[in-house]
Amino acid sequence: MGFAQTRGVTLSGVEGHVVTVEAQCSSGLPVFVMSGLADTACRQAPDRVRPAIRNLGVTLPQGRWTVNLSPAGLPKVGSGLDLAVAAALLASEGHLDRDQVARTVHIGEVGLDGTIRPVAGVLPMVAAAAAAGVQDVMVHAAGAREAALVSGVRVHPVRTLEEVRHFYEARSAGVDAVLPMPDPAPCDPPRVADLAEVVGQAVARSAVELAAAGGHNLMLVGPPGAGKTMLAERLPGILPPLTQDDALAVTAVHSVLGLLPAGDALLTTPQFVAPHHSASMAAVIGGGSGSVRPGAVSRAHRGVLFLDEAPEFRRDVLDGLRQPLESGEVVIARADRHVRLPARFQLVLAANPCPCGGGNGRCVCAPARRARYLARLSGPLLDRVDIKVAVHPVARADLALARGEASATVAQRVDRARQRQRVRWRDRPWSLNAEAPGSALRQGPWQLAPRDRRPLDDALDRGTLTLRGLDRCLRVAWTLADLEGADRPTHPHVHQALTMRDAQGVKAA
Repeated sequence: MGFAQTRGVTLSGVEGHVVTVEAQCSSGLPVFVMSGLADTACRQAPDRVRPAIRNLGVTLPQGRWTVNLSPAGLPKVGSGLDLAVAAALLASEGHLDRDQVARTVHIGEVGLDGTIRPVAGVLPMVAAAAAAGVQDVMVHAAGAREAALVSGVRVHPVRTLEEVRHFYEARSAGVDAVLPMPDPAPCDPPRVADLAEVVGQAVARSAVELAAAGGHNLMLVGPPGAGKTMLAERLPGILPPLTQDDALAVTAVHSVLGLLPAGDALLTTPQFVAPHHSASMAAVIGGGSGSVRPGAVSRAHRGVLFLDEAPEFRRDVLDGLRQPLESGEVVIARADRHVRLPARFQLVLAANPCPCGGGNGRCVCAPARRARYLARLSGPLLDRVDIKVAVHPVARADLALARGEASATVAQRVDRARQRQRVRWRDRPWSLNAEAPGSALRQGPWQLAPRDRRPLDDALDRGTLTLRGLDRCLRVAWTLADLEGADRPTHPHVHQALTMRDAQGVKAA
């Protein structure tokens, strides 16, 4: 009766943690003990692994089997440690090479017949293994191409425990066994909605372009059918592709949720996430009663979170957006751990001007009811929205106008504006105007002349603008200047930024 160990990975949110799996059989009553804060699915691994090993033609000796998952204080969730448990058990009895098994990370669920099944979150798991210095990772063949997105590791795709045994037998014989990588799954290219399909709405189109150029939050208010959803859906099409680091972070979130599209390639385009207004706090912000799972704000990381019919969302869900809008992450607190989830997104709110959706003199709502409707969006939340635009119904005259600019044309201007921002903030930890702290814009080399920022100072003195609002107006003014190719914002830029932030015109839509 021997001892063996190997390594697996468990997830905490979207972050992987390498786990050492130790197995040993000692004399005593036949029993199987698993220690190390395993959840229900993980604790049931022996019930799946032992029949799988028996179906492999291997019989484990009777005795007191102990499987320890180290570090013992780290909660272990899911069935992704099954393959590591099976490898440790087989190695402890000499059926697999102990040294080879100890140097490899094993990820996968084991079926009773010995098949290896895929698990969600392969990308962050393999990334954690690579960060820990592991060079060999064994995963189910279905997740092998996803695992191969992480550089610096050798991925070994397997489908059954029999393949696992043959792999280690070849390694022990001095043969560098290389398991073939599966062919990529066919996938259709996603359809990209084009701004040219939007009729009219010149002001709203300019607001969408401005939001894309600086990464600003946007609110669209107008009657049903005016084009609010169409405009929001076309915002990702004018955003630049994700950087390598952002693409890995976004792909990791979708990997944990099992939402990666066919093809197992990096998600390089900004994501558009539009939860239903009946979504719960856990569905939007993240969390859950068991393991912590990312919500819609994390799926929209470095992309767009669109809340259609925003006043119909629960108040606690809307107010739960305030913290991630400021910090760019969600912190889920549990009794035994804190989980951090990425959530740097652009928020787009769409709302009708009143419950009946009338507007333009067709509203049948009482003034008090109309006021209560938009008041469901709290002041602190609206204070974090940089641009507010009224979207009016399309008139028949708009149908005769020339076709609007295509997304590709607008995207070029957005990219040029973002290049100017990258150059400006090249020595800072941020790259977008929307992420620049107010202190960097109110003092130092980027401080505006008093005559240029006078509209903001007057609004601050009147109490109609908060200090947070002043900072956000400065960010929008810089983006307006970047779109025009100006070196610095001037008085017209500041005045326009303040006007686009004013909600009075929106409420009157």
